[in-house]
Amino acid sequence: MQNEPVYHIPVLYKEAIDALNIQPDGIYVDCTFGGGGHAKGILEKLNVKGRLIAFDQDADAQQNIKPDERLIFVPHNFRHLLRFLKLHKYPKVNGVLADLGVSSFQFDEAGRGFSTRFNGPLDMRMDKRTEKTASLVLLDYNEAQLHKMFEQYGEVSNSKTLARHIIQQRNVAKLKGIESFKTMLHSVVKGNPNKYFAQVFQALRIEVNDEMGALKDLLDQLPAVLHPKARVAIITFHSIEDRIVKNFFKQAGTDEDENNPFSTKHGQQEFSLVFKKPVTPGEEEIKRNPRSRSAKLRVAEKI
Repeated sequence: MQNEPVYHIPVLYKEAIDALNIQPDGIYVDCTFGGGGHAKGILEKLNVKGRLIAFDQDADAQQNIKPDERLIFVPHNFRHLLRFLKLHKYPKVNGVLADLGVSSFQFDEAGRGFSTRFNGPLDMRMDKRTEKTASLVLLDYNEAQLHKMFEQYGEVSNSKTLARHIIQQRNVAKLKGIESFKTMLHSVVKGNPNKYFAQVFQALRIEVNDEMGALKDLLDQLPAVLHPKARVAIITFHSIEDRIVKNFFKQAGTDEDENNPFSTKHGQQEFSLVFKKPVTPGEEEIKRNPRSRSAKLRVAEKI
């Protein structure tokens, strides 16, 4: 793994590839191509008949594509899974992998606006073809919308105070970029500033990219695209998306509370768990890649 591209270090690499139980002539999907690390692992296990359909809405990810007749790249969000599988005439597949983390490249590029470390624009779009930016969210959302966003997606402890403060200040202070935004929030920061801003930025990124909506769309399509005994492996990085995946795998077929934002309704049990508990990185991986610390891999098999 020492020769992986700088773009992104694939998290839980061996665990995820092994969990898919790859058939050499099977059809597989990598929902988040990124640096191509997991894709490389899947391709190494496929023969000439096998195929990998890789999705990534981020145009920068395309620089990591290496010529391979077995690889079909789809430059769109994985929420359009079923549509593009049908388009490429692979309506059923043998496995799906999704690494929901933001790539190291995205965090380290100041111009993308994902990191609190740089004074970049308040952008945060994974797909530059979309219009909603973090700046537009901060300027256009009302207090209730901002409160809900910071509370649900960032788990910010004083989300109501934060939302009110932004409403009061946004017409006075000009949001020129990340540093001006952080300065605006200085008086309401609670606890460790680095952790606080990380939570605020996480909430904005999730909202800008509709990450939870995209995840739910993906999960809803899985029963239709997977062959029996096919596996789905999903790597999450925070409690919100992990709960959505956990509920989908473990509670499909039960009548759930419609007011539960992490609930996904299904009429019958569609999956069995491959592992009862999520797989997490070992000490060696965390030491090598600190960003893997919060990763959880959940794997289920289509019944």
